[in-house]
Amino acid sequence: MYLQIESSRAGDVAILQCKGRLVRGNPILALRDAVTQHHDARIIVLDLTALENMDGGGLGTLVMLYRWARERDVQIKLVNANPFVREMLDRTHLSCVFDVSSVEDAVEILCSAEEPVPLPLVMSRAVA
Repeated sequence: MYLQIESSRAGDVAILQCKGRLVRGNPILALRDAVTQHHDARIIVLDLTALENMDGGGLGTLVMLYRWARERDVQIKLVNANPFVREMLDRTHLSCVFDVSSVEDAVEILCSAEEPVPLPLVMSRAVA
């Protein structure tokens, strides 16, 4: 399965729902483009609920996006990582770098947004 990214915005909080595989090639480029287009956000939430797989290229992309965000004073939060993704982050010690949260934490973030959360998703992107 390819990577699908659905994006929405709630004030200064961008939410990107990732579904499929975050692996080398087009999927990591799509995630990079989807995240960097929200350069004016205060917080970017990557919802990893439906992320099935991630390889070293995916991990490297997360690190690159973390550095990109820090340079722009943007926070990146990883939400609801499945056990496989959580283990990859733990084994590489990246769980100490990233803010890995639960769904409840994500709701709290959205409640702190400058504007209420819109119900329809603004953008959907799929990459093969």
